[in-house]
Formats: sequence, C-alpha cells, structure tokens
Amino acid sequence: MFAKIEITGEIKVVSGLHIGASDAFAAIGAIDSPVVRDAYSDLPMIPGSSLKGKIRSLLAKAYPNDFEKTADDDSDNILRLFGCAKKDKLKNSRLIFSDMVMDNWKELKKLGLQSQTEAKFENTISRMTSEANPRQIERVVRGATFPLQLIYNVENEDEIIEDIALLKEGMTLLSYDYLGGSGSRGYGKVKFSGVAADVVVGEVAEEIIDKCNDILAE
Repeated sequence: MFAKIEITGEIKVVSGLHIGASDAFAAIGAIDSPVVRDAYSDLPMIPGSSLKGKIRSLLAKAYPNDFEKTADDDSDNILRLFGCAKKDKLKNSRLIFSDMVMDNWKELKKLGLQSQTEAKFENTISRMTSEANPRQIERVVRGATFPLQLIYNVENEDEIIEDIALLKEGMTLLSYDYLGGSGSRGYGKVKFSGVAADVVVGEVAEEIIDKCNDILAE
C-alpha cells in the first residue's frame, strides 16, 4: 500500500537550547558558539536531523541490541522506523523529519523580549593551572516554540500503530532528556504538545488513525 501520515504539533523550549552552527571564527568579544539559524529568515531553527538523531539514540538505549556496533545494528523495531544503510538489510526510513524554524518571535517581543537568543557565559577550569577559560554560548530563549512536522510513510498497515507508539515513546524519552548540547548543565529541555496524526496521501483505516491519535495524545 502507499499512503503518508503527517504528524504535527509543537516543540516548546523549556530551558535555553543550543544546537550549534559553525564557530570556526569568532571576533574578540563575540559569541564563541552561535546557534544554527534559518538562512531565509535568520530565526533560530531545529534541524530535522538533530531531532531524528536524538530520538533514535534514546530509543536505542531503551531497546539495546547485544550485537550493536553502529546505528545500523539497532534492534529491528528501530531499524524499521528509522532505516538501515547496511547492504544485507537495507531499509528506507519510514519517517521524514522537517527542519523547524522558531515561529513565535512576534509573541515573545510583545512580552518584552529583545532577542530570540541569549548569551550564556561559562568557564572551563584547567586542572593543571587552575586558569579559567571563559566563553559565551548562544542559546535559544526559554519559551520559544517550533512547529513539529513529520511524515510517516506507510508500508504495512498492520505495523502503523506499533511504529507510532515507538515514535511516541521516543518523544517521551526526549522530554525527560535534552535536545542539543550541554544537557547536563541544564540546556535543551523541551516539551511536545498538540501532537496529532492525519492521513495526507492515500487511505488508512479510520480506526487506525484514531488509535494513533490516542497514543500521541497520551
């Protein structure tokens, strides 16, 4: 069968989020580690690859494979959803992750915010010399929101509910972990809301979509 299910919702930044862009050069006094931005709007963005990679890595920890050496050796349920590049078990990813651009900057400005991001000053201390090495890390501000959009490619109608349940589990794991860098220092806590599924290409039984939406709403 051929069908596509669109999964939409919102990702809200709960604590300052840093997904880094290139920092090969930084002028004196400038941000050492800037966030990645959309080239068209210059607004902060969450690359789809960052979200996909984080959810997959968390699921790999939840479903460990004794023979795992690379991502292509993940357990079968993860490979079915995220794909595999190994020649002997080649699988296309059933999920397509879109890049997400911050979408509530106008609302945040009305609340008095002057910038979409903040500079977080941090120090690393040399254990040999006790010398401090200060740096500025750019973070997307708390309260920023990003529109979630995924496409799930239907290959087997009997596996849809199980696949969506696994995706939901990955989102739940992420909400108790972090996205981006420096999570152990409090960065990157996010929350999913309003997540829902809708058939946009082809046909899928209504009771299956209703079950998927019950799972995503939990």
